[in-house]
Amino acid sequence: MSYFERALVAAIVIGAVGGFVGCLVVLRKRTFFAQALTHGTYPGAVAAAALGVAVPLGAAAASVVLVLVMTGIARVRNQGAQVAAGIVLTGGFAAGAILAAVVPSLPVQPESLLVGSILTVTTADILLAACVGVAALVLVAVYGRRIVFSTFDQAGFRAAGYREWPIELLVLGLTAATVVSALPAVGAILAIALIAAPAAAARAVTTTYRGMLVAAPLIGAASGVLGVLASRALAIAAGPAIVLTATAFLLLALAGSKLRALPWRASAIPVETAEDARTA
Repeated sequence: MSYFERALVAAIVIGAVGGFVGCLVVLRKRTFFAQALTHGTYPGAVAAAALGVAVPLGAAAASVVLVLVMTGIARVRNQGAQVAAGIVLTGGFAAGAILAAVVPSLPVQPESLLVGSILTVTTADILLAACVGVAALVLVAVYGRRIVFSTFDQAGFRAAGYREWPIELLVLGLTAATVVSALPAVGAILAIALIAAPAAAARAVTTTYRGMLVAAPLIGAASGVLGVLASRALAIAAGPAIVLTATAFLLLALAGSKLRALPWRASAIPVETAEDARTA
């Protein structure tokens, strides 16, 4: 398999996994959490590169710490999820920037850890993303009812005797794993777009939870493939091209949803006007 074919396979797998897990992130309104994780894993990636170990391994170790910290802070009285996410986002990224500055012999460019390089992904990177995808499918299949219950009716979920923090920890864990698996392809900064944009686009074109779980991975995979092809045709960086493609899908989906609403609005105005005229 050539490097370009491997990049296409990685784009499909990582895009699909990002879209699938992104549905949970978007529906539970945890996009800021996901952004904090993408930035917070940066110091782990830098440390791994400095020590000569696999970058996803360092990012995974950092993500475990971050998930525990965010969950702990969110449970503190008078604090909350947004506070936890803000602390992790700024503190983690600052730690990574300082670490990259003080390590003189860093074998990779810090920019590559921020925006990724999908053309240099390995088979191990693809297998990691595939394993995350399989794990996400299994966990959603097993705990799907509780996830939906907790997402759309938190008060009822608690009233039924369930604890919300295990579901929150599950979603955060899947988000962290997705961020880690996407790191080699799109980097620490751009990974949030590949998670949020396909899911948000799917939400605009479908009205059901299951529909989102089907549409978002397809949009994510398509964004990855088209982004890689665009990067080759236009001689631009693949990571930003993938993210811009996912953003374009989102804008098209939002525009399409607005256009679908226009006929209803247009037909409603004359009917009301005619009724007003008869009553007058």
